[in-house]
Amino acid sequence: MSDQTPQNQPNNTRTALYAAGLVLFMGAMAWAAVPFYSWFCKVTGFGGTTAVADAGADRVLDETIVIRFDASKERDMPWSFKPMQQEMELKIGETGLAFYEAYNPTDHPVAGQASYNVTPYVAGGFFTKIDCFCFTEQVLQPGERVQMPVSFYVDPEIVDDRDAKYAQSITLSYTFYEIDLPQEQAAVATRPAPGAPRAN
Repeated sequence: MSDQTPQNQPNNTRTALYAAGLVLFMGAMAWAAVPFYSWFCKVTGFGGTTAVADAGADRVLDETIVIRFDASKERDMPWSFKPMQQEMELKIGETGLAFYEAYNPTDHPVAGQASYNVTPYVAGGFFTKIDCFCFTEQVLQPGERVQMPVSFYVDPEIVDDRDAKYAQSITLSYTFYEIDLPQEQAAVATRPAPGAPRAN
């Protein structure tokens, strides 16, 4: 004989609804965690995430800071990738322009995307990019070599920050990783060359 009495059914229904609601809530939180974390990093500079601006700083200080440049790539990325300068000294608030070089030594197009951060992490929110190759994906043709610019400044407010004001230098680091070719590039790469024999 079943012990599922009419009195127990509302309790079971309520428990099932609570469980379903909890699952939906946890799923929503997991979905929202990535964009929220990204927003949090951009606003606070947490983890060395940089800020972005449309124009240069509104003031330039007499104090200077050294900017160092670093480059790396993921293990399977076939490009060579390096900074064109090791470091530069700028006034705080002054706009700097640096270049990185990438070279595709393969016989086929390769697409890449750069991730980035700065150290020390406390300076992340004050290192501000105006334009950067890292904002978009890059596609290099076979044997192509390019120099990619990044323009930036160090926000003058860094001198008033309790921790970041002690930074004497900032290191800007990029890591390039391979991504899928854009559809139009992939179509060109797989198209047979003129006069090439067609497969039966």
